[in-house]
Amino acid sequence: MTIPSSKSLDTSYTKDSHINTLINKVLNDHKISYNEASYLLSTDDISALAKGANTITRRFNGEEVDMESLVNAKSGTCPEDCSFCAQSSFYNTGISKYPLLPTEKLIEHARNAKNGGSTSFCLVCAYRSPPEKDFEQICDAILKIKKSIDIDVNVSLGFMTLERAKKLKSLGVKRYNHNLETAKSFFSQICTTHDYEDRIHTGKIVKEAGLELCCGGIIGMGESAEQRLELAFSLADLNPDEVPINILISREGTPLMYNNPLSNEDIIKTIAVWRFIMPKSILKIAGGREKYFKDKGRYALQAGANGIISGGYLTTGGNTHNKDLEMIKEIGLKV
Repeated sequence: MTIPSSKSLDTSYTKDSHINTLINKVLNDHKISYNEASYLLSTDDISALAKGANTITRRFNGEEVDMESLVNAKSGTCPEDCSFCAQSSFYNTGISKYPLLPTEKLIEHARNAKNGGSTSFCLVCAYRSPPEKDFEQICDAILKIKKSIDIDVNVSLGFMTLERAKKLKSLGVKRYNHNLETAKSFFSQICTTHDYEDRIHTGKIVKEAGLELCCGGIIGMGESAEQRLELAFSLADLNPDEVPINILISREGTPLMYNNPLSNEDIIKTIAVWRFIMPKSILKIAGGREKYFKDKGRYALQAGANGIISGGYLTTGGNTHNKDLEMIKEIGLKV
């Protein structure tokens, strides 16, 4: 795929009149239907689809890319059986396992994120829900980070109560991550230790507490293209502020270790169509971008995405901050 310049996409329209109609529909603040999204996903003109998604992104989100860094603050021994997850206690994946990191280490990671150029820092823990002692330590770390470092703090701690969500809000947490992971119709093939509604419930609690909601999923787990659309519309119903799009990295020891990878074309089409469905959310290309995109995500950032995770993920490495900042500058965007 040829990567066009960001500026050239801002006002370009396509030769496909139906795609043009749907671009204008979204630009005029109207929602597209499932059938219209399905039409977009079925197009063979990926360049036209990408241009349309980029036009929408620039209109509603400007030229900025949300660059976020995260820390795996507590690794492994998660009691859930999510088939994609190297941190599940159900699977022998050979990862490093450790309890909640000391507060000083969490502050150090936040400072490194800030110094690397990230605008936000996410503290992630492999819990179903944190025990009270750990939750209090996390709150203490958040308070100290907010006092000493000028960076947005986000968290991902599993299932949440309204009381705890309000506590996080009072400490200055900006955004809470809790993904739906996949379509409701496919979820039982991915996880059996909790229900889809449990995830939706936590998303609603986050919104009720006044926190911004980060809620996305993983593509390439064996779901159909239609189920990726189903997931997008379920996400849109929650009106998330940020939507991380992870691409499955098959991990040895998990049930999905032999899954066939998605093509780059399928990934780009998914990102672009999700932009039509969720025009104002931050669409963040997260886990898997370095593996699947030889350009490390340049094209995706001009095909609907406007956010990245930089510096690595929970159990895998990633692109360095400097390389990501250089990439963003090269395509005419900014952090």
